[in-house]
Amino acid sequence: MGNEIQFVNPIIPQRADPWVYKHSDGYYYFTGSVPEYDRIEVRRAKTIQELGKAEPVVVWRKYDEGMMSANIWAPEIHFIDNKWYIYFAAARTTETVEGLFDHRMFVLENASENPLEGEWTEKGQIKTKWESFALDATSFEHMGKRYLVWAQKDPDIVGNSNLYIAEMENPWTLKGEQVMIAEPTYDWEKIGFLVNEGAAVLHRNGRIIVSFSASATDYNYAMGLIYADEDSDLLSPDSWTKLPDPVFVTNEETGQYGPGHNSFTVSPDGSQDILIYHARNYKDIEGDPLYDPNRHARAQVFSWNEDGLPDFGVPVPDGGVVNR
Repeated sequence: MGNEIQFVNPIIPQRADPWVYKHSDGYYYFTGSVPEYDRIEVRRAKTIQELGKAEPVVVWRKYDEGMMSANIWAPEIHFIDNKWYIYFAAARTTETVEGLFDHRMFVLENASENPLEGEWTEKGQIKTKWESFALDATSFEHMGKRYLVWAQKDPDIVGNSNLYIAEMENPWTLKGEQVMIAEPTYDWEKIGFLVNEGAAVLHRNGRIIVSFSASATDYNYAMGLIYADEDSDLLSPDSWTKLPDPVFVTNEETGQYGPGHNSFTVSPDGSQDILIYHARNYKDIEGDPLYDPNRHARAQVFSWNEDGLPDFGVPVPDGGVVNR
């Protein structure tokens, strides 16, 4: 693959649900879930590898009680209409009811040029069709319209979460109907829990491509893919096709377990596509996997198949630089 960028993984230890955004200022911005689930941090560096040494800035902390007081999960930083936004999920309690947490999705805004400075203001909860478990909001623009994709529990569908899409009025408000574009149907999506979550969006080769993660957060966690033609109605479930098999999974040979909850970025010159994801380097976990802190943020270059869909390969080993 020529002069492919090489990474020494993990990039950042103990940061699950890693989100990397390359901005026009030449910096890579990083946020992700911290093991304490109590705050949102942002850091930046000129390269992805250097993010591990960058000083994190705490931009928001959870409340002592109320809607945003527990389990602060999976923040994402986006730059929309010359302002910075962070999407995240938060709950009232760490308790579950029938296996479900009570997360909702929230938005922060910052008008500073540098999001490590200035003030982050709360724009409130993203209101959806139901008051139910909702998380992992991500946003993208296509043909002049802004969309939100997220995971939510439909009270009438068995399981934890399905993927939904809706058009947006502004970066914190939905417009019109929300539409389900994926639900756990294959066996690999239903191990431990029935989960489709953690969406990330690519626009390439005439398609809108959405990766997502499925199953429990242990070594069964894996990534899947859905896609739609770029000219189709993205708000029609019929526009979306799900691949029957996962696209990125545990690899015992390379010692990577439960890869998932990814984001996408590119090399500094924009020529190479990079997958950012978390995984553990051991299989057996004591207690609830959610409270095992060792989901580390990782990076690797990926390529493209002749059918126009991404080829992620296998999660590469930790440590030294490796060619795939």
